Amino acid sequence: MTDTRISRARSAELFEEAKQYFPGGVNSPVRAFKSVVGPPIFFKKGNGCRVTDEDGNTFTDFCCSWGPLILGHNNAHIREAVIEAAENGLSFGAPTKRGNALAKLILDNNRFIEKLRFVSSGTEAVMSAIRLARGVTGKNKIIKFEGCYHGHLDALLVKAGSGLVTFGVSTSAGIPEAFAKETIVLPLDDREALERTLQEQSNDIACIIIEPIPANNGLLLQQPGFLKFLKQKCQEYNILLIFDEVISGFRVGFEGAAGYYDIQPDIITYGKIIGGGMPVGAYAASHAIMNHIAPVGNVYQAGTLSANPVAMAAGRAALEQLLEPGFYEKLEAKTHHFVQQMQEYCDYKGYEVTIPHIGSIFWIAFSKEKIIRADQIDPTSMEKFKILHFECLQRGIYFGPSGYEVGFVSSAHSETDLVNAAERICDAMDVVFGGG
Repeated sequence: MTDTRISRARSAELFEEAKQYFPGGVNSPVRAFKSVVGPPIFFKKGNGCRVTDEDGNTFTDFCCSWGPLILGHNNAHIREAVIEAAENGLSFGAPTKRGNALAKLILDNNRFIEKLRFVSSGTEAVMSAIRLARGVTGKNKIIKFEGCYHGHLDALLVKAGSGLVTFGVSTSAGIPEAFAKETIVLPLDDREALERTLQEQSNDIACIIIEPIPANNGLLLQQPGFLKFLKQKCQEYNILLIFDEVISGFRVGFEGAAGYYDIQPDIITYGKIIGGGMPVGAYAASHAIMNHIAPVGNVYQAGTLSANPVAMAAGRAALEQLLEPGFYEKLEAKTHHFVQQMQEYCDYKGYEVTIPHIGSIFWIAFSKEKIIRADQIDPTSMEKFKILHFECLQRGIYFGPSGYEVGFVSSAHSETDLVNAAERICDAMDVVFGGG
């Protein structure tokens, strides 16, 4: 395949300008392209499975705005719904029937929740769910798992300290040590560590939070048995189980990972897909748990732009399409074939690559080991991803600019798009491994 070096001159100019306005020139750290080659790409437009940058380069997109765009860019149904809603006002800071309509659509098609509250981001949803769990239980500490990311709230922006079972250590300046110490960080897939922690500290543990499909630090697919073990132990020790489904919600099925694994958590958080490309998050649970939220209960949470009509219209327009018969089955089948094509090529060439996938989520790991914990990821493998990312850009393929991030397939990716993309990615792999 012909390899032409793309120009990023205009993106580079815009990045230099952006540095005058924003810390590091960006509004979210990973966008700075620190882990890959060259300046950040400034995008101009997107349509279907493709995005075009300010230099005029067009890419087949597997970042999909980090997950929300399961229907691809500029989906006509969503666009028309947003325009219709915006013509009547962007926000009222008051209830609208659009909020009712989206909530009813979700609750009527999800066995695992009975009531929800809309917010404006996944981080806000998780923050509210943690506060709710503490309010319901009257306990303070929380358990999270190394390798699971839950947004940038203080209590969860922590990593494990020394030792197998430790209180969290902040991964960011500006977080008081006392906040981090309210969080216990455990390894994934370690029942012994969890059991020991619960035996020693369950009287002060309000909840366990986990990404049931950990997809923020690689794709660390857990055994369903471990998730069921969490549920069992939460019931045994009177602790609430929170599924952070900001990524997996509406991605592996309309009921998310809870439905995929048929496990009932106590609270579920949502984001990304739920907004159809607009900023929307939500947290949801049973009537009994959600009735602890103000104004019914004494757990306070509020938001000026929560459930604004434009965001509600976008979310409803997106989710209605996901309910079409066979939507998820078709998307999963396309993703499997796409991944299989790349995996078979890498196996034939003897490249140290595995591509775990579930639903329409995939991750390129430079290892033959099955990776289910964060400590199994070799940091030096990110040098290979840096080369892959650059070479894929030259071939018109866009991945998020970090080897720890997953990729997404949307319904807008046709079979032909995926076959062509797989061939180009394999061609880039030859450069990574010198096998061309």
